[in-house]
Amino acid sequence: MTAAFTAAGTPVLEAARHRPPYASDHRFLALDAAAADPGELAGLLAAARVDTVVNATGGWVTGETENERVHVRLVENLLAALARLPGRIRLVQIGSVHEYGPLPAGTAAEETRPPRPVSAYGRSKLAGAEAVLRATRTGLVDGVVLRVVNLCGPGAEVGFLGAALRRLHAATLERPAKLTVADARRDFLDVRDLASAVLSAATAPVAGQVINVGRGEAVPVAHLLDLLVAAAGRPPGAVRLRTAPVDSRGGDWTRVDIGRAARSLGWRPAVDLPESIKDMWDASRADHPVEQP
Repeated sequence: MTAAFTAAGTPVLEAARHRPPYASDHRFLALDAAAADPGELAGLLAAARVDTVVNATGGWVTGETENERVHVRLVENLLAALARLPGRIRLVQIGSVHEYGPLPAGTAAEETRPPRPVSAYGRSKLAGAEAVLRATRTGLVDGVVLRVVNLCGPGAEVGFLGAALRRLHAATLERPAKLTVADARRDFLDVRDLASAVLSAATAPVAGQVINVGRGEAVPVAHLLDLLVAAAGRPPGAVRLRTAPVDSRGGDWTRVDIGRAARSLGWRPAVDLPESIKDMWDASRADHPVEQP
């Protein structure tokens, strides 16, 4: 996302507990936003003359307590800080498709679908999104929630694709990579497409909206794994695949309707999945880096 804003001529201040692993020439602030005093946080944002905040924190973490800290307390702390600043700051909240809860196979979730998350992750992400929407209705911030599907592409080394990538790097004929694939279909999006959606959401007149961001396709995870194995180019025998029932926290089907994103943001995905998976592999190689979004 930093690269997308920079390419658009917008200076960026990155803030996180730890500096990101990729090289960056941008300003960086070491900050635990969930624990920071809201007044102090407001002062830091004011000093940096921030007019847009993108909350891309969080991910699958363990336990109710940690999910609450990362996905709810941090958002509430950030909202309290933004409320202290003059004017209404645009806040782009990166939400999750898992806020909807399990989706029936064959369906595409629209933003009007009542959310019924069942995991601690989904419940806490929904609570954070609802906090942003409440603050927007009361005039404290100028917030929008992007409900994002599973991610792939350069730097998106999380979830089952990230685990498979790491095993493929270590695979040899003597110690083959053993990869398990379930009969699941999920909506996957390249991280660069997410970055372009966030860039649009930073300035579009979409305050108070929930907007799905995905490809609008439910792709077999076995196909994605095949693409990754092909990109890795490991010799025959260095990779062993087996099938297993779906037991992940993501369920066996995710797909979102992206019509609102097209209408409200003028956005559609541009990176196809074979290119995304190949770039994901190449970016993980020290001798063939790909620019992070």
